[in-house]
Parts: sequence; C-alpha cells; structure tokens
Amino acid sequence: MSVTSHSSSASKLRAVVLLSGGLDSATVLAMAIERGYDVYALSVHYGQRHSAELDAAARVAARLGACEHRVMGVDLAGIGGSALTDPTIAVPTSPVAGIPITYVPARNTLMLSLALGWAEVLGARSIFIGVNAVDYSGYPDCRPEFIAAFAEVARLGTRVGTEGAAIRIEAPLVRLSKAEIIREGHRLGVDFSLTVSCYQADSAGQACGRCDSCRLRREGFVAAGVPDPTRYV
Repeated sequence: MSVTSHSSSASKLRAVVLLSGGLDSATVLAMAIERGYDVYALSVHYGQRHSAELDAAARVAARLGACEHRVMGVDLAGIGGSALTDPTIAVPTSPVAGIPITYVPARNTLMLSLALGWAEVLGARSIFIGVNAVDYSGYPDCRPEFIAAFAEVARLGTRVGTEGAAIRIEAPLVRLSKAEIIREGHRLGVDFSLTVSCYQADSAGQACGRCDSCRLRREGFVAAGVPDPTRYV
C-alpha cells in the first residue's frame, strides 16, 4: 500500500529506508535524505500489538519528504513467541536479564528481506535500518555482526549482487547511544512528536511510559538535553 508519493530526480541515488515509526528510524530517514538519496520508506505490518507506529511512520514519511511510503505485511503473529505479537504475553515493565520476551523472532531478517527485494526492483544502492547495539534491549538482530551477515546475503542472493553491484546495508545508528541519536535527529529537524516508540501504545499513539522502549526513550531525551515531546497515557 502506497500512502505517500512524490516525484524524484532520475539523477539521484535511491535508498530504501525501513521506517517503523519510532524515533530511531525517523532519524535514519532524515540521515539518508541528508546524504543525498531519494528515499523510499518501507514499513512492515507484522502482526504487532498496535498500529499506532504505522500511523506514525506515515506521518514521518510525509513530513520528511520520502518519495514513496509503502506498508507491506508478514504474519509474525502466526509464529508468536513474543510479547509484541502475542497479546496473551504481557509486555515487561521493568528491565530483565538476557533477551527479553519483546524480542520478535526473525523480525529484522524478514524486514530486511522485503527491503532488499524492493531495493533491487527500484535500482536502489542502499538499504537503511535503524538498529542500535548500544542503548537497546539486547536483541540479537540489532548487532553489527547480524548486519554484516545480511549484507553478505544481499550480495549472494540478488541478481545485482552476483553482477558485482551489491546493495549496501547501512546501519548508521548501530554504535550510537540513544542520546546521540536524539541529538542527531534534532539537528536534522526530525519532529519527534510524530513518532511512536512504545511497545503498547494506545490507539491514539499515547505511550505507556513503563515498557523498556519507553524507558530508553525517556532516558535518552534527558541525557540529550532535548525536550521530550512524547505523549503519555
């Protein structure tokens, strides 16, 4: 489904940006635009608990000027095993040891695969993803090692890759703290009030203020010295 479309210059390089609707991916979208790319934003409805983040992604794509914004679907709720896809599993409201139950099996692998297919069709040179391995919840598919491994998949598993023009996987936030990400987004003019990061936001996009994602976001704004525009329940 295409919700935003603008004309683009045929002379500019194209990039697909995975856009969840949270502050990290919004910042990455702005970074890709600053680097001179025509950006094509991709959001994924994977059976998550709420659609408020997809609504936020549409707002961000429109505000920042993506050439196009598409929403594609995969059924990770059919797999379950995560508090983000199974409503019978409670979202933790305090930090836990190890990988939390909010980890969604294969989520980034599938999202990157969708982005890879679209990038190849578009003739895009890069895919941008807002994974972070510093201030994050310990998800294994947010680590630099995973990004490097998927880049090899992109090289081996696509026509353009076998012809010697591999699509790059860009993860510009991977080694930044949440405060550094917020400062960068603020510098680029990202309106963080448009974004939704909460794991269990209500239908209006208001955050619970208790989940791990809310905690990391709130602490990031404090550390960055940037006013927090998050709307809490």
